Amino acid sequence: MSKVLLIEDEWQLGQIVKDSLEMRGFEMLYAADGKEGLRLYQEHQPDVVVLDIMMPNMDGFTVTTEIRRQDKTTPIIFLTAKSQTTDVVKGFELGGNDYLKKPFSMDELIVRIKALLQRFKEANGAAPAASSDEISIGQYSFNYTKQTLTRNNQTAFLSHREAEILRRLSDNLNQVMERKTVLLDLWGDDSFFNARSMDVFITKLRRYLKDDPRVQIVNIRGVGYKLIF
Repeated sequence: MSKVLLIEDEWQLGQIVKDSLEMRGFEMLYAADGKEGLRLYQEHQPDVVVLDIMMPNMDGFTVTTEIRRQDKTTPIIFLTAKSQTTDVVKGFELGGNDYLKKPFSMDELIVRIKALLQRFKEANGAAPAASSDEISIGQYSFNYTKQTLTRNNQTAFLSHREAEILRRLSDNLNQVMERKTVLLDLWGDDSFFNARSMDVFITKLRRYLKDDPRVQIVNIRGVGYKLIF
C-alpha cells in the first residue's frame, strides 16, 4: 500500500481527496498547513507528496525546498489554482515533479500519482546496476540515479525533471532530442505552457554545464535540442 501525504489548507477539498484516495487503496496522511505537513513528512516518510502552493504557516514552495534538502527522489505533485500557473515553473525548479490545476478530477490525480510511483520504483530497481555507472559529459560526471552532476569535486544536485532531461540528452549525444517526445513522456502533453516549462529546465542545465565551454545544449528550432561536446 503506497503512502500519500496530502497537504491542503482547503479542509473540504482535503477531506474529499483523502477519502477518495483511501477508497482506492492508498494509505493517507493529511495536513491542513505547510508546517504540519513537513512534520508529517519527516515522521512518516511518505511515498509521494501532494501539496497546495498557497498555505498558511509555510507555503508549498518552502515545504518542497525543505523536503529536497534531505530527499531528492520522493515524487512531489503541486495543486495550483488557475491564477497561479506562473508559479508552476518555480515549483519545478525547486524539485517538484508534476502539477494539477484546480479543479481537477480524482481519476486524473490518481493516474498521475501511480505514474510517478511507477517511475520512482523503476529508478530504484535500476539503482544497483547504475550506482557505479557515471556518464561523462565533457568535464562533468553525471549520475542519473543519484541525480548529481560533478566537476572538480563540486557536485550539483539536480531535480527529477532536470535529471530526466539530461539523461535523454546524453542518450542522444550529438543527435536531436525531439521536444515533443520529451514533453509527452515527462509532462503528459505538449501544450505551450509545458513547452515553456521545459525551456526553463534547459536553461538551468546550461548553467550547470557552463564551466566546460565544449559542452553545449543547442536549440534546433522547431524540433528540439542537441547535446554536443
